Amino acid sequence: MKAIQNGRLTVGFIGGSITDARGCHNWPEPVLAWLCERFPDVQIVSENAAIGATGSALAVFRAERDLIERGCDLVFVEYAVNDYSDDRTRRRRTREGLFRKLLRTGKIDVVAVYTYMREFYADMEKGGTPESIADFEELCEHYGVGSVWMSRYALDEVLRGRMRWEEWLPDGLHPQERGSYSYGQSVIAYLEKELSDLSHADEKTAELPAPLDPLNWENTAFVPFDRLKKSGPWLIRRSVDLTWMDQILYTSAPGSAITVEFEARAIAVGFDFGKKSAEVRYSIDGGEPVETLSEKAAWAPDSGWYYLRVLADGLGGGAHTLTVESLNRSCDGMPGTRCEIAFVGLVL
Repeated sequence: MKAIQNGRLTVGFIGGSITDARGCHNWPEPVLAWLCERFPDVQIVSENAAIGATGSALAVFRAERDLIERGCDLVFVEYAVNDYSDDRTRRRRTREGLFRKLLRTGKIDVVAVYTYMREFYADMEKGGTPESIADFEELCEHYGVGSVWMSRYALDEVLRGRMRWEEWLPDGLHPQERGSYSYGQSVIAYLEKELSDLSHADEKTAELPAPLDPLNWENTAFVPFDRLKKSGPWLIRRSVDLTWMDQILYTSAPGSAITVEFEARAIAVGFDFGKKSAEVRYSIDGGEPVETLSEKAAWAPDSGWYYLRVLADGLGGGAHTLTVESLNRSCDGMPGTRCEIAFVGLVL
């Protein structure tokens, strides 16, 4: 890897809570420690952009700001679990869009890593590959991207008696120190093999093969807040708690609305969301209004969850109009009027 030869390696991570840097106990920690030990004369920089309870659809919109613009040389992508419940066609498109965004820079090596959820066990027990992972493997083969099946490595440790199941996954999903170390060891083994002879590292290219799905989410854009037509009291303010957001469009008045005219095949809104946040009512092109009703998750915070709503997908050509109105109702059915929008994003 040329970055190592140049004396500075920036390693990016994007995924969910299993990769999140907070707590300093997840699998990126032993990987970063190994890199520092393996290359003592190289400045190792970590850009961990993983956020719990988020998937590749949000990652597509975050890739430039949180990975590409920060000069990552190597990026690990972890979404086999968090994308599991998404529509399969959409998740294939969002994942491919993320891969293409990273690879078209011609400067980033990408590695997909696969963690565990109980829905994977039946396939893994029989030596098969869960569908969510198989979809990733198809992308990896098409784009020449490496992959590490971390949970297969950890499960093999359990089956050999090296690690108890409860050491691996105390809550059935999230590894702590011992399980994360196992995940990290599988990645270290991969890197040892890949980095064994830096003199033969291939030069990367921004030329990509034709997409597997021409409707992948490679090309995205943001609608500036100033372009939104607003009714009611809206305030643009800097996010002071969430490093993943720069500015937030905020209102606490029910009935406040935004309207945007756009040309795109999909439109999504990113929220600073939580159990006390307002639900919204939205409509496309003056159609029947849709009221959101978010799942009441016990683990969800009152606010601070970076939540993406895809409000329309598969739109035809030409101009469209989106209207979003804040309601006086939170996800638990109780009154809640805080509406905080991180971005309005388009898929072109």
